[in-house]
Amino acid sequence: MSNFINNHPKREKFQRIGLMGRAGKSSVTDTLNQLIALLMARGLSVVIDTETAAIDGILIDFDEVDGNQLKIVPRHRIGEHCDFAVVVGGDGSMLQAASVLAGTNVPVLGINRGRLGFLADVNPDELEEKISQVLDGDYWLAERFLVKFQIVQNDEQGNLTDQVLHEDVALNDVVLHAGKSVHTIDFTLRINDMDVYRLHADGLIIATPTGSTAYSLSAGGPIIHPTIDAISLVPMHPHTLSSRPLVVAGSSRIAINVHKDNRTQPMVGADGKASAPLDNDHTLIVTKHDKTLLLLHPPSFNFYKACRTKLHWSAFSEEFALEGDKDK
Repeated sequence: MSNFINNHPKREKFQRIGLMGRAGKSSVTDTLNQLIALLMARGLSVVIDTETAAIDGILIDFDEVDGNQLKIVPRHRIGEHCDFAVVVGGDGSMLQAASVLAGTNVPVLGINRGRLGFLADVNPDELEEKISQVLDGDYWLAERFLVKFQIVQNDEQGNLTDQVLHEDVALNDVVLHAGKSVHTIDFTLRINDMDVYRLHADGLIIATPTGSTAYSLSAGGPIIHPTIDAISLVPMHPHTLSSRPLVVAGSSRIAINVHKDNRTQPMVGADGKASAPLDNDHTLIVTKHDKTLLLLHPPSFNFYKACRTKLHWSAFSEEFALEGDKDK
């Protein structure tokens, strides 16, 4: 379940700050350098993963590496060396960070250098103000759950075996899709061992509340508040007008089987990563993962304002602004 943990005026302050970013944008490099300077000036320990340290233009004094103030570590181990992580980039960069920081209890804050940035909620022009607030102990924490999927081999009678062919974890969504084909997929859906439907569609998006503002949203799925313990199932271009998104309990066990007469090779992927094939003698199982990700938000964070800003809700002139909107 996703939970908000309220501000606490005496929250312990962070001492070891991890930095992660993605190469390819000069704006990302500029922001990382600004962060390094800010953290160094405050006398804090800075931990940078090897991929970020290798970005061209990063200003690192390698004489300080492995000293008390600067350390470079493998990305998959950064959670062992910091007590707070800052990710510079878009939601894709945040998803990459989630894959290595989920379950570590290291809170993650995103500086948005992408497009929408629902997960990376600090604008670059607010960096110094927001980061300083966080480092002074003024922030929100939010626990977000992840889902995992497994592709399991069936026996000759169609029953599940113990053979797991592929598995992965997603913060946003697990997507059943047709790969490069233009044909629809014929599949059946069961929830908690109960039949739901058989459907012809381009695929199915299985999204967490965190992922409800991502790919699921573009397919007509509902926006789910991050505190709600639920999973949404959103058909992609279903071949029936009566097919609609379905919201189920976060504890649900979701099972999908594809029909043997499919004219395409159904594929399954998590958070946009490489997909795996789903054959008619396989079962796709999706359940809540036992690890969670701890997101950190500045004190001014407001989920509904994020929706208004990023989705351009109520593009109104100043005289029609919501009461207090300038401050919230």
